[in-house]
Amino acid sequence: MGAGASDLAGMELGKVARAGLGELPDLCAAEVLLHLDAPDICRLARLNLAFRGAAAADFVWEAKLPKNYSYLLGFVAGAEEGERSDMGKKDIYARLAKPVPFDDGKREFWLEKSTGSISMALSSKALVITGIDDRRYWVQMPTTESRFHSVAFLQQIWWFEVVGEVDFCFPAGTYSLYFRLHLGKSSTRFGRRICSSERIHGWDRKPVRFQFSTSDGQHALSQCYLDEPGSWILYHVGDFVASNSEQPIKLKFSLAQIDCTHTKGGLCVDSVLIYPKGFEPERVIRAQK
Repeated sequence: MGAGASDLAGMELGKVARAGLGELPDLCAAEVLLHLDAPDICRLARLNLAFRGAAAADFVWEAKLPKNYSYLLGFVAGAEEGERSDMGKKDIYARLAKPVPFDDGKREFWLEKSTGSISMALSSKALVITGIDDRRYWVQMPTTESRFHSVAFLQQIWWFEVVGEVDFCFPAGTYSLYFRLHLGKSSTRFGRRICSSERIHGWDRKPVRFQFSTSDGQHALSQCYLDEPGSWILYHVGDFVASNSEQPIKLKFSLAQIDCTHTKGGLCVDSVLIYPKGFEPERVIRAQK
């Protein structure tokens, strides 16, 4: 009898628990969601009816958005000011979580769903590359391995230099800047990826130099040898802090190997990437200071 009473008590407790969760007020459910990141909010809303309505609440998603989301939304093509004001905060989050291209598609940024921070990518076409218009030195090579669908491939050059700049209101936080590079020319044959290294030369003679500076006085200088063909690698240039999301910060950065005693070649330049510090979706090499 004791066991039966215990089982019955357990069943009743289960009913109460299930009923309580199912009847949880939207405001209480929304308070719970405030402590979760965006992917977890969406998963919980799909799994449990009690959280489905709360997951659409504006104050939940506004807490996940960067403070300068109105500025970021201004880059969205076709979104007029009146139209933007009619968007719910969940819709704004969803739109900013997709790539937002600007500068004629040569640059784009997006909201990292897991952190709510901004990442940015600049294609090789957004960079100033010495000799880029001379096909003796460089060619634009189509590829599926770039988010911009093409990379700049260096055949041979004496003076190697790539420079660029960004002027942008980054949400407050610490960011890392990388060059995405690949030694050798990759292609696909019979469904398999292959890499040709026949044009790779000159990178073992001298290291390449990375540097960047910001409009508020931050800077970094480092160097390393390029010696790992066959893989895309993020070469870490340095970190910077954006302290005010309403104030634009101007970044200038470069990659160079300008020793003209020898030529160098066989390098693919894809993009410059800016990620929240600690977010590293690909293999990273940290240059020596």
